[in-house]
Amino acid sequence: MRFDIVIVGAGLAGASLAAALGGSRHRVAVIEGRAPAPAADGWDSRVYAVSPAAQDFLRQIGVWRHLDAGRIAPVQDMVIRGDGSGELAFSAWDSGLERLCSIVESGLMQRELWETLKRQANVTLLCPDSPRSLAIDADAVRLGLASGGTLEAALLVGADGADSWVRTQAGLRADTLLYGEMGVVANFACERPHRDTARQWFRADGVLAWLPLPGERIAVVWSTPEAHARELLALDADALSRRVAAAGENRLGALRLLAPAAAFPLRLIRVPRLSAARLTLIGDAAHALHPLSGHGINLGFLDARELAQRLLALPAWRDSGDARLLRGYARARAEEVVLLQSVTHGLQRLFRPQDAGLSLLRNLGLNLAGSLPVLRNMLIRYAIG
Repeated sequence: MRFDIVIVGAGLAGASLAAALGGSRHRVAVIEGRAPAPAADGWDSRVYAVSPAAQDFLRQIGVWRHLDAGRIAPVQDMVIRGDGSGELAFSAWDSGLERLCSIVESGLMQRELWETLKRQANVTLLCPDSPRSLAIDADAVRLGLASGGTLEAALLVGADGADSWVRTQAGLRADTLLYGEMGVVANFACERPHRDTARQWFRADGVLAWLPLPGERIAVVWSTPEAHARELLALDADALSRRVAAAGENRLGALRLLAPAAAFPLRLIRVPRLSAARLTLIGDAAHALHPLSGHGINLGFLDARELAQRLLALPAWRDSGDARLLRGYARARAEEVVLLQSVTHGLQRLFRPQDAGLSLLRNLGLNLAGSLPVLRNMLIRYAIG
């Protein structure tokens, strides 16, 4: 089968790219090993803080308006506390914004993106299937599939996650740093209203984030050393609820666990070169960063937006795998990715649990940032992506 563009991976980044190309002249194939999980009772423990820019992109591709507004929580305020007396607060009102970001369930976005793809006549969704071989020459990419078929395309996009098969097959180097930490995620009902406020604590045992969900509920992400993460996962529901409430200074009163907690390993992935002949990367295949900033998925959505804009602007006589187009995409994304990875990694190093001796410096830094308008505005821009 011949296509203009083949996307390997239909997670949030890959599916949003395909949706952005929907209705265009480009013939697009999307390969994915499994379909999104069906909606279940309760709340998805994996949530994302979607930045205003990423939200605009989802609106442009027709996805945002189909999401259940009753399952989206706006963040109007953000409070960050150090492991001492340091504190830094942001307000959407003070920043002239409607909201700092929106908290959205991963599964909610994933299912709607797939429904959007099903409505696009120029998009073929191959699921379940996976790539098994890759050959690239001057004229085309040829991708052998586990199902036995072969796809031919002008451009191959790797959107297949941090352990990207496409990246490995293309010989694109990935520099990986393991943090020795896990992100423990869970949702809780809270005794007191959160008032659309996100809270983050830089603690001696890691970075704890409370993110508002609709109603009197919060999503929790606790980035913590692996041994402590396993300890948290071993607790029963009541004990975990008490531990999380105490770690958050009981700001929302008693907490009640809504579903079992889960955890995932944390790492930094830098990919010096995003593109090769007739091939490029987006999303976690192109970069990964510590979740303390909440920007991982936003970088993926903006990768998809940038690449889609360049492909949609391409004259009909130009090749979708044009090397100049791919170099331009890589250059356009480099600055933001490097900046966010560097700042987020620097904050993780500054606040990591092993460096208790830096406590005075980092708490002074939080208080100083709150008192200097220029630095404060810069941090607000970083916080909202």
